[in-house]
Amino acid sequence: MRSFFVRMVSRKAIREATAKQGEWGASLNAWYKIAKQAHWKNFAEVRSRWRNSDVVGRFVVFDISHNRCRLIASIKYAWRMVYIRRKHARKSIMPFLTLLRWKSFAR
Repeated sequence: MRSFFVRMVSRKAIREATAKQGEWGASLNAWYKIAKQAHWKNFAEVRSRWRNSDVVGRFVVFDISHNRCRLIASIKYAWRMVYIRRKHARKSIMPFLTLLRWKSFAR
């Protein structure tokens, strides 16, 4: 049986974040390997593999590197695609997450 990998969009974003914040490198690469080989069908399966993750609106937020980095991704489960939208230090992302939560409840 063939093994189909998840298509990762924006691997470049991980390389850039690792270059800027060296301490995130091992954790981001570990997340990438897990996500690349995952067969996620819904958020419950994502959460079972990566416990520090949350749904905010239509995005999945992964806490990486002992909660020092947050990676925001859009996951298309049916197409097995992960789009990396943003990656931030924990302090700089809080206003963005607050805005996302407000917009998701305002619908």
